[in-house]
Amino acid sequence: MADLAADAASLLEIARWDTCRVLGVSFGGMVAQEFAVTNPERVERLALACTSAGGEGGSSYPVPKLQGLPPRDRRAAELKLADSRWDERWLQAHPADRVLAERLTAAHDRPDPAAPAYQAQLEARAGHDVWDRLDAITCPALVGYGNYDGIAPAQNGTAIASRIRGAQLRGYDGGHLFLFQDPAALSEFGEFLQAPPG
Repeated sequence: MADLAADAASLLEIARWDTCRVLGVSFGGMVAQEFAVTNPERVERLALACTSAGGEGGSSYPVPKLQGLPPRDRRAAELKLADSRWDERWLQAHPADRVLAERLTAAHDRPDPAAPAYQAQLEARAGHDVWDRLDAITCPALVGYGNYDGIAPAQNGTAIASRIRGAQLRGYDGGHLFLFQDPAALSEFGEFLQAPPG
């Protein structure tokens, strides 16, 4: 995770930006936290969605546990983790969620679990722990979670917000994809990130 945060810092150097505003979603939220605790002076505003701090702040669901399941069972488990309401009945009654579920399933069918990049991501995820360093973040922060998220549950978002002074905490009507499920989510995240300094 430290390497990914260092890559982000290098990108700022290339772009010749002294500071930036950061949005981190899921695994990207883990990278964003690492970047923000390592470079607090460079982050103007930090928005985190459906993510976890690791350590005593709670970890995201250990995805490798699903790899041994038969494909059909694995897909069903992935959908329930993404949104605990997602079963066949729910998806039939909620077409927008059904489209998200189909896209999620298709996306998970693509990566080769043996691919080195995928394995490296799983290892970074498993070792992620910024819990004891979150108080280094001094910029305005927004932490959002989905009320039905089984990957990065609500208590993980609550824990993150409790360690960042003045952080705003918001729960949304959705799961791990709440940014696309709750109509309020994208606009609130956008407004937060675009707010004037100060």
